[in-house]
Amino acid sequence: GSLTVGQLYAALRRLGCRQVWDTNFAADLTIMEEGHEFLHRLQNGGRLPMFTSCSPGWIRYCETFYPDLIPHLSTAKSPQQMFGAAAKTYAAQKLGVDPRQMFVVSIMPCTAKKFEASRPEMDSACRYWRQQGLLEPHEHFPDVDVVLTSREAAKLLKMAKIHLPDMPEEPPDSLLGRY
Repeated sequence: GSLTVGQLYAALRRLGCRQVWDTNFAADLTIMEEGHEFLHRLQNGGRLPMFTSCSPGWIRYCETFYPDLIPHLSTAKSPQQMFGAAAKTYAAQKLGVDPRQMFVVSIMPCTAKKFEASRPEMDSACRYWRQQGLLEPHEHFPDVDVVLTSREAAKLLKMAKIHLPDMPEEPPDSLLGRY
């Protein structure tokens, strides 16, 4: 029942994470992208209504049972996937890290996020680096390498004997620089 986000950031660092970013930033990007897409559709006679694309469970349901609704889905990536792409493009450049050496772990409450990260089209960072001439055509990596559910993350902390209430409050790392 307590808000422990800052303590979770500290715990993840104790587990060995070099950068701990919060996907709230990517959620804002997704909202802005969906808003821009909606306005474009509205002003240019695009397909309406427009449905969000943030939930991979909803996307898969639509693809399986209502494929006629696919044109109504937003083309924006979910916050998880948007952040994975930003980490392996913008953050990789900013940190001077080879994106092939980055291992992006996402902690999400929904098991469908695991499926989403494994979709073959979720490799926009790889495509970006290929366009820059920095990757060979055969090289491939996903935007998000692994997704842990909240329950799996809690088990990992327990296995590492990290007691969340004992952790200090720490801020996330900033993708855009110092807060």
